[in-house]
Amino acid sequence: MRRYRILGVIPARGGSEPIPKLNIKPLLGRPLIAYTIVPARQSKLITRVVVSTDDEEIIEEARRYGADVPFVRPKELADDLSLLTDVAKHAVLEVERQEGRKYDYVVVLPPTTPLRTAADIDKALRKLIDSGADSVISVTKVGAKHPMRMKRIIHDRLVDFVEEEVENMPKKLLPPLYLRNGAIYAVRRDVLVNQRSFQGRISLPYLMPEERSINIDTRLDFLLAEAVMKRMKWKHIKPVRGRVALLKRLIRRSG
Repeated sequence: MRRYRILGVIPARGGSEPIPKLNIKPLLGRPLIAYTIVPARQSKLITRVVVSTDDEEIIEEARRYGADVPFVRPKELADDLSLLTDVAKHAVLEVERQEGRKYDYVVVLPPTTPLRTAADIDKALRKLIDSGADSVISVTKVGAKHPMRMKRIIHDRLVDFVEEEVENMPKKLLPPLYLRNGAIYAVRRDVLVNQRSFQGRISLPYLMPEERSINIDTRLDFLLAEAVMKRMKWKHIKPVRGRVALLKRLIRRSG
């Protein structure tokens, strides 16, 4: 069986809102980014794992957990309006320039979805390779936040975002829909680089359960992730330092 060259890219910029330093914020005694680096390194298919960041503290923590940080992300790709596709494309081209060889596939793994596993990564990549599709993107069921229940407010009036077939349709009758959960973007290298796209022409789903699809964007998300993860075993992701020590270091550096 051919051994494909697959680059794992973990995007982790220093600036983040509304949670400062989110990517290295301690979660159960480990920096958030560790929950992505370790499964990526455990993948049986990824050739190399790199972190794309503009932040020295993230570089330090990433290297502690075994990720390569072979470049510093340019400032123009590290602001609130930077596109993830551009960040990933830059990482691919920079690594290829350094190595002098091209990759076949790229898998982008944002640290803000910490509950994906090495098995999730490999299953998504295997589906991509075996299917011949342009991409495989992780999704989860929409659940209660279905678009048919969403409204817009126009001049203080509620207006349906999507027209309902029946007003207040029962949950069981709502058409099944899926939400991109931000855990895995597996894509052909040429689709990402040439089209600036994670999808391409043919994109397939990798379905993940709701409890492993928590995407941390707010403080409430962080608390939810922490509550769910307390019931799980994380011995394979060892804390480099205790939670208190890491917090003190972050406070000292920011102060």
